Amino acid sequence: MLPRRLRRSLRTGVRWKISVAIALVGALVALALSLVVHNAARVSMLDNARDVQDERIQFVQRQYEARGGNLPVGFRVNDPTMPRDLRLKALSGRRATFVSEPSNGVPDIWAAVPLSNGDLLSVHTRFTDRSATVMKDLDQALLIGSIAVVLGGSALGVLIGGQLSRRLRKAASAAREVAQGRTDVRVREAIGGVVRDETDDLAQAVDAMADALKQRLEAERRVTADIAHELRTPVTGLLTAAELLPPGRPSELVKDRAQAMRTLVEDVLEVARLDSAAERAELQDIMLGEFVGRRIAARASDGVRVDVIHESAVTTDPRRLERILFNLLANATKHARPPIEVSVEGRVIRIRDHGPGFPEDLLEEGPSRFRTGAADRAGHGHGLGLTIAAGQARVLGARLTFRNVRPPGSDPATPAEGAVAVLWLPEHAPTNTGSFPMLRLPQARK
Repeated sequence: MLPRRLRRSLRTGVRWKISVAIALVGALVALALSLVVHNAARVSMLDNARDVQDERIQFVQRQYEARGGNLPVGFRVNDPTMPRDLRLKALSGRRATFVSEPSNGVPDIWAAVPLSNGDLLSVHTRFTDRSATVMKDLDQALLIGSIAVVLGGSALGVLIGGQLSRRLRKAASAAREVAQGRTDVRVREAIGGVVRDETDDLAQAVDAMADALKQRLEAERRVTADIAHELRTPVTGLLTAAELLPPGRPSELVKDRAQAMRTLVEDVLEVARLDSAAERAELQDIMLGEFVGRRIAARASDGVRVDVIHESAVTTDPRRLERILFNLLANATKHARPPIEVSVEGRVIRIRDHGPGFPEDLLEEGPSRFRTGAADRAGHGHGLGLTIAAGQARVLGARLTFRNVRPPGSDPATPAEGAVAVLWLPEHAPTNTGSFPMLRLPQARK
């Protein structure tokens, strides 16, 4: 089995695969046709040469038997070098021609006929220089034609493969946008084109799948929101009734569980609202470092250290920013060990803890509701805190990334020494319609 790095290096595009395939097929066809044409032309020219020899020997035979005398150049009687097969045919009383292939590669053209006195008259000449020149020119023309066919086929393959490759790349790009949550994107519209082929069938299938998933997710969101909404009233009544209980340990347990259920219901409703993409930010101008320090100090968060490296003025929604900040802090407090370090550098907020790190599935796929992660960061909560933080970051046009901290140069299997959540606030605030300029933010290292 090939190593993983080598297997990656062998990957190539559809364009070049089609080009190589067409070039190979063109080369094979050109080679086969060249051999057929070369052999056919050679056989034809040899047949013509034998016909010429046959006519010459008939003419010389009539002249020699009628008048006698000297023979023309190349003609001999009872030539001892005559090929055996030709001699046997002539001795049998037949006129015959013969082609021999000497070691130098130039054919010898023979003709023989029996004379009336029983002798054998023969003629022997080499394949003419003119015929050899014609064959050489023909071979050169076939070679040039074969090269032209291969190059033309390669160019055609590049054009055809390039068009198919562009359509597939557009389809892949549109599919990635759909996977990122842009349900308005249609793969069939993205690839365009007039000609219908298998790429269109694939695009339509992806669009149909995206529509089905969208409908299913929307149905699940509505069901979740309806259940949470229906639970809000009885849970509120339960919490109110718990306040009327007499003081004591049982009352405190009832109040605590009722409050936990109310928090869960509110979180589920918030996730449902964020999933509907109907939330809009209420923007204000704030000094980011001052805002973070003041909010954390107001909560009297023990074990949290704030460091403002570089102050920056930002335009954002303070309520949603505070929600993100404290959800991240709550996650770090619940699953990690102090100290928890919060740093503000320009438009970037980093929250670092010293716990076992984020689970790998969260690093690869992002936060997901009701998924609390690995056993070393589980046991409490419902996985909604980071999901809400990520959803609120999308409303702000920000980007929330997660990574684990390991010693420099260590193996990926080495246990993490902590986790870092990084919030990248955008340079431009979202508009009142919820849209915002797309920015290329640095990738967080895992």
